[in-house]
Amino acid sequence: MIRQSLKRLRNRPEILLFLMAGAVPLSFATWQALLNNFAIERAAFSGAEIGILQSLREVPGFLAFAVVFLLYILREQHIALVSLTLLGIGTAVTGFFPTVLGLYLTTVFMSVGYHYYETIQTSLSLQWVDKKNAPEVLGRIIAVGAFTSILTFGAIWLAFDFAQLDFVIVYLIAGGATLGIVTMCSLFFPTFPTKVKQVRHMVLRKRYWLYYGLIFLSGARRQIFIVFAGFLMVEKFGYSVAAISTLFLINATLNMLFAARIGRLISVVGERTALIFEYVGLIGVFIAYAFVENSQIAAGLYIVDHFFFALAIAIKTYFQKIADPADIASSAGVSFTINHIAAVVLPAILGVLWLNSPSLVFLVGAGLAGLSLFLSLNIPKQPAPGNEVNFGRWGDLVEPAQSRS
Repeated sequence: MIRQSLKRLRNRPEILLFLMAGAVPLSFATWQALLNNFAIERAAFSGAEIGILQSLREVPGFLAFAVVFLLYILREQHIALVSLTLLGIGTAVTGFFPTVLGLYLTTVFMSVGYHYYETIQTSLSLQWVDKKNAPEVLGRIIAVGAFTSILTFGAIWLAFDFAQLDFVIVYLIAGGATLGIVTMCSLFFPTFPTKVKQVRHMVLRKRYWLYYGLIFLSGARRQIFIVFAGFLMVEKFGYSVAAISTLFLINATLNMLFAARIGRLISVVGERTALIFEYVGLIGVFIAYAFVENSQIAAGLYIVDHFFFALAIAIKTYFQKIADPADIASSAGVSFTINHIAAVVLPAILGVLWLNSPSLVFLVGAGLAGLSLFLSLNIPKQPAPGNEVNFGRWGDLVEPAQSRS
């Protein structure tokens, strides 16, 4: 009975997606939770250095389009596992390099694994999961990652407040745990076939222009949250590692409880309504960030901000509904690159702006959310190939021969 159950599990690709999703936060959530304190306490970072570091971290995301060329030598499933290996190694060695240059280098190494995994994970999810169930399954993937994040943040809290462990040990344990899951996934699961042969070169289509615009603004806006919202908590309000970990823990708990429900809600109300609601909320959150003077209110904004980002599932399912199935792998890489165009330069620029006026940084975020709201109004109520937008239909910019055969 147990053997038959294990056989059924190993033949379900969504189980592999869940396990890999759980492996990511072990490393990345640890890196993220410790970053600001490690950077300030051990590497003497200011806002300028943290902005540069985050720009460097996004360079591999900007180069994510290159993943399409890896398809000539590796299957997407294998690329995902190799990427997770790089993520685990990069996290494990971070604590050994408590300098500005050292943290820059380990961050880039870790980031290569993280961003290439995220690119492939998006592609595999949209290929392996049918359109009807995609929002809920994508929500479950987020929930699995959130559950692992809860365990990770709880362990970090115990490690620093009770066990008094050093940064080096915590980074090492976290990276090693990710590598352990990668090993298990490599040995337990077969190589799953893809339903549609994927285009193996870059694809840009004019009819996807709205998706590209939403992805671009999402990347720019998210950087302000990831880089400067957390930095605000530490620099302005003096939050400790334990306090920051508690905020991450609350966010992860909300994701675990509500991500799948949000996915089902998107299936009911549609991508247009979900994104409009998200962007209206984010405008208010960013404006509040700009003027907050109370540490508890700032913490509340941080939680609400993170919760709204779960609605970004709607961007992926919108693309799944309008895309040629053969374009998914290539488009996943291209969209990650578009997502990171602003992310590469924006943190460094805003890091300098931060030195003069932190409030302006968050007002820029409110402006980006406003632009996203404007674009989301152009999403049809029932998106499909040939019905990608309400206004501005165009043909293809690049016509790949493979997808037109």
